[in-house]
Amino acid sequence: MKTAFLYAGQGSQHTGMGKDLYDDFPEFRQVFDNAELDFDLKEMCFENPKDRLNQTQYTQPCMVAFACGITNILKSKNILPDVVAGLSLGEYSALYASGVWNEKDTIQMVAFRGKAMTEAAKDVDAAMSAIMGLSKDALDQCVQEASGDGIVSICNDNCPGQIVIGGEKKAVEKAANLAKEKGAKRCVSLNVSGPFHTSYMKKAGDELRGYFKNVEFHKPKIPVIYNVIGREKNNTETIQHLLEQQVQNGVLMRESIDYMLDQGVKRFVEIGPGKALTGFVKRCAKEKDMKDIELISLETSADIETFLMGKQ
Repeated sequence: MKTAFLYAGQGSQHTGMGKDLYDDFPEFRQVFDNAELDFDLKEMCFENPKDRLNQTQYTQPCMVAFACGITNILKSKNILPDVVAGLSLGEYSALYASGVWNEKDTIQMVAFRGKAMTEAAKDVDAAMSAIMGLSKDALDQCVQEASGDGIVSICNDNCPGQIVIGGEKKAVEKAANLAKEKGAKRCVSLNVSGPFHTSYMKKAGDELRGYFKNVEFHKPKIPVIYNVIGREKNNTETIQHLLEQQVQNGVLMRESIDYMLDQGVKRFVEIGPGKALTGFVKRCAKEKDMKDIELISLETSADIETFLMGKQ
């Protein structure tokens, strides 16, 4: 069965994440013990001092270290995917799984990315809102109409019936109200620290472009589906440019999942915390009337033990 590994993005982090995995798996423990960061990775994930785990500059390296650890556990058991993808930050974990970077470079890179995004969001009265039950075309109209009140755009096209908009608070609120008038079932304000995946992040994209010049990029050993294009890259596109664009443009998660479904992927393994991505896959598959899809979420030691037992 063709298998995809999906890597969770920012927002599903929580206190205590990875503690059981650290205790039970040496492959996971090695990632946390060897991480070279300007804060204590174990303390941040396991104890969350002063609620700093939810601050972008800490969230991003913590989430990716968690993903690298689980990837290493699976790799040690010779469990490899046929294709990989991730939601926003999770794309970096997917690229690690594909062999583009080593573990140390990946974690340090996202630590830089988190700081760059935090700085780009400084002094912006930002908001994001999840719009439920409205088509992308209809929401596009709402966003265009609200743009007179400030910067607002579609940040994440997650799955049928769930699209996220973000930007300046006043403009986001106007777009959300217009969406309700057009028939949106719900508009849910999200707790975020910046206008991510909007033009406000151009500064972060520019900084990443400079950072990438000093990082070695290897050819992916496993196909990667990229957020900003919703498919594999072609020979004229570079990973560096796609990542630079990703931070300041909308994430095409629905298109990415549809692409994988169309390529015959039947098993989706979410490496996470959380189960958001398998939920997105379920909705995308339902829209395509595909019923033979296997969805697996790996977050805890128990999840992995159960998964490994099924592989024996």
